Amino acid sequence: MTSQLKQQISADLTTAMKARDKVRSSTLRQVLTAVQNAQVAGDTAIELDDEGVLAVITKEAKKRRDAIAEYEKANRPELVEGEQAELAVLEDYLPKQLTDAELEQLVDEAIAETGATDLSGMGPTMKAAQAKVAGRADGGRVSTLVRSKLG
Repeated sequence: MTSQLKQQISADLTTAMKARDKVRSSTLRQVLTAVQNAQVAGDTAIELDDEGVLAVITKEAKKRRDAIAEYEKANRPELVEGEQAELAVLEDYLPKQLTDAELEQLVDEAIAETGATDLSGMGPTMKAAQAKVAGRADGGRVSTLVRSKLG
């Protein structure tokens, strides 16, 4: 069974190539390659579902965010611009990001579920919070909020 998200990306790649949109077509090619690599990783080849493809896109977006931060430190605005353009393409396929208030509510629910009262409960709380967040917020944001609430 082929992922609908993967099919959508392939169709969007064709459209971008016809429109001669170099940034979009290059980024979508990279995503499809990353999906293909994830499918053949390990002992057996598997077909990723939409959730698996979304996880690959999330990982690719994180790479772009990290690169942007490094290029900003190195004072390389031309490289920052390119990474931001690629990140914008990837964000079209990611779920809408949670607001600070929504994230705080989910973290509070995770803390209540785990019964954590201090930093020793950070691991289980993070696991519960990440399950609730499901790719709608950066792990760093979640971790910072959990740490501040438990610490």
